[in-house]
Amino acid sequence: MELKTLSVRIVLECTMKSSLLLSLCALVTVSQQSPTRDTCECELSNAQPFPYDKLNTTQKSVADCNNNVSPQKTLDLESLLLGLERRLPQLEEDMSELEQDDDGGVYGVLALHVIENELTEIRLLMERLNVTTATHRQQAQITTQQISAIRAELQQLEAYDTLQVVKRDQTNQRLKRDLDQCRNRQPIAPSTLPPYGACPHGRFQNVSGPRIFTAGEYPGSFKYGAWGQDPKPEKGKEDWYWYVPLTSSNRFAHYVRQYSTLSSLVVGISVPGNVMIHASNPTTNTVQGPNVVMYAGALYYNCYNVDSVCRFNLTSRTVTTLQLPKGTRFNSKSNFCSLDECFPFTDLDLATDESGVWVIYTTNQDHGNLVLSRVEHGPEGLQLGQTWRTSLFKQATTNTFMACGVLYATRSVSKETEEIFYSYDTATGQEKFNVGIFFQKMLPNIYSLNYSPVDQMLHSYADANMVSYKVVFEY
Repeated sequence: MELKTLSVRIVLECTMKSSLLLSLCALVTVSQQSPTRDTCECELSNAQPFPYDKLNTTQKSVADCNNNVSPQKTLDLESLLLGLERRLPQLEEDMSELEQDDDGGVYGVLALHVIENELTEIRLLMERLNVTTATHRQQAQITTQQISAIRAELQQLEAYDTLQVVKRDQTNQRLKRDLDQCRNRQPIAPSTLPPYGACPHGRFQNVSGPRIFTAGEYPGSFKYGAWGQDPKPEKGKEDWYWYVPLTSSNRFAHYVRQYSTLSSLVVGISVPGNVMIHASNPTTNTVQGPNVVMYAGALYYNCYNVDSVCRFNLTSRTVTTLQLPKGTRFNSKSNFCSLDECFPFTDLDLATDESGVWVIYTTNQDHGNLVLSRVEHGPEGLQLGQTWRTSLFKQATTNTFMACGVLYATRSVSKETEEIFYSYDTATGQEKFNVGIFFQKMLPNIYSLNYSPVDQMLHSYADANMVSYKVVFEY
């Protein structure tokens, strides 16, 4: 017989009988034979089976691309660039100071040593930046080739879409996009919620560093303390740093030590020196605990032996106080805690950000959960502003800080690692327990932690050492 098609026809010839006998079916190959009245024909195409192995390979290639191109790698490069951005102006400033130095060479050798260290850090950063850039360039080329191969494989696999599922899905996606564009042309009422934390820098994304690690002027002498910059400094004091060591039983302090530059802080040359809060220690106005901040030329801290916030004006040398709500826990009744110990007299935590001063504390009514309040300074003195209540238990955290109106809390993962695990957005009331930002600790315990909006740095005090980290924002 002359075959006219490559198809295989399965012909089931069934002999019709009047009795209940089983049908006898035969498989035969036929050509252009016309079916008889008692013949049933079914035609099967010689279809190629779907290549599942190719689909699995494509899925694995996509997963590899996602792993190779991650936001973390971009942040690593950005962190290095931010490090150079910070160090180059500081080097230029130190060089200018050295050139204008008129002290007869007393501090010349020391200044040269500082500049030498800064140049070494810049050189190491440049080397890391070059290696990282080369690696990213190579990875970009490899990823481009992988994407091209994946696109070709997907186009081949689309040929097996006999039911037009993919094409219909693509059509639906286009229709949905057009519908969204049509809807967006209609007037839509603006959202009543303010932006996330009202932060001009965008979302908090990472912490890089450490950038500064120094024992300062008194290596190993004061285990507890705090340091940082004034977010709203007086004119001429924009580059100044402050330092408050706890001088008695890791509990009290009665003076603020000032440094005119970061270099003088690192090498331990205090100019203009100490500003005394009170001649004796402790007194009613003594600093209690390490959670201290500076804002607009005034020091904010937990007043000695009371549940109040003190504000010490460094210019007028006067102290004003703010009584916290009844039931506020103080005198080591609700401390920050690490994996191994709790930090004494850390009941009240003062914090600063772009908008001002905050106090983080706990009360009996809130069963030890964190409470956050604004600290307002008006004509009548200190006042307690708006208050937010959280569901975070105080002793489950090692520290807190504020950035762009958002409260962040940390916990100790190990002696080497700290995690920013919690956030509370005062603008939206949104509470998160899965922030998941990790950073390296230089020493096991961080006793104070505060954000500086001046240069977007986190200043921490850890076992008599001052450490700073760069906060990486979205923009």
